[in-house]
Amino acid sequence: MLTIKTFQVGPISENCYVVSDDTKEAVIIDCGCFTESEWKSIRRYCDDNGLKIVRMLNTHFHFDHMMGILFAYPDIKLPFDGNYADEYLYKSLSTQIESFLGIDMACDNLPPMGKNMSEGTEVTFGEHTFTVLQTPGHTPGGVCYYCKEENILFSGDTLFQCSMGRTDLPGGNGHEMMTSLRRLSTLPRETKVYPGHGGWTNIGYECDNNPYM
Repeated sequence: MLTIKTFQVGPISENCYVVSDDTKEAVIIDCGCFTESEWKSIRRYCDDNGLKIVRMLNTHFHFDHMMGILFAYPDIKLPFDGNYADEYLYKSLSTQIESFLGIDMACDNLPPMGKNMSEGTEVTFGEHTFTVLQTPGHTPGGVCYYCKEENILFSGDTLFQCSMGRTDLPGGNGHEMMTSLRRLSTLPRETKVYPGHGGWTNIGYECDNNPYM
């Protein structure tokens, strides 16, 4: 059974997830910490519960979902895994922050990128496996992480409760987003969805109530 701990971090209240199972192995999804203290809270939770962080996963490379790697990598030395189509966003973190927040923040000495999370890639930790679903639209490299055995989906900024991620940002594509949402609508209705912002939902509810589905 998976244990999912949500941390709302950063100036845009992004959902960072620590996902673990009975083996005490854990993955962190979308480490968007904007301060060292936010990262320390996540690390403290892991330490207090005896968790071993084995993977750092990203659904996409917008700054609010990945700033935490600047604090996490020097601490735990794990590169972050995501889809390489978003590499240009990673290399423009400073530009993103200035555009969104009006803050001039240098992002130097960027940690190395890890594995490319392409369609069908499997991420195994403990006794569980996530399958990568490529869901472009919000960004070219957007992905979701799906655990079939637990009926759980981490949707990043593709699918929100009764909404979807923006497609008017650089790299966004409305047609691709609709295709991605139609694909997610084919998952089992009971699939529980943990999005990048806001509260959790499930596929059945979204198919019945989300105007974009």
